[in-house]
Amino acid sequence: MRERIVRAVAGGLVLISIILATFINLEWLWLSAFVGVNLLQSSFTRFCPLEKILDKLGVE
Repeated sequence: MRERIVRAVAGGLVLISIILATFINLEWLWLSAFVGVNLLQSSFTRFCPLEKILDKLGVE
């Protein structure tokens, strides 16, 4: 379940970033870059901050 939540949040943030970059300011693309770098580092280190937050919230 947590894995699906992490993927949904990451995908949602990327889509929101693209929409904001299109209509507000191109600087919002930095949010997509941050999400991408975080996903990449978590694939190597197996550390994901969102998973730690979900642990504290009690999500299984």
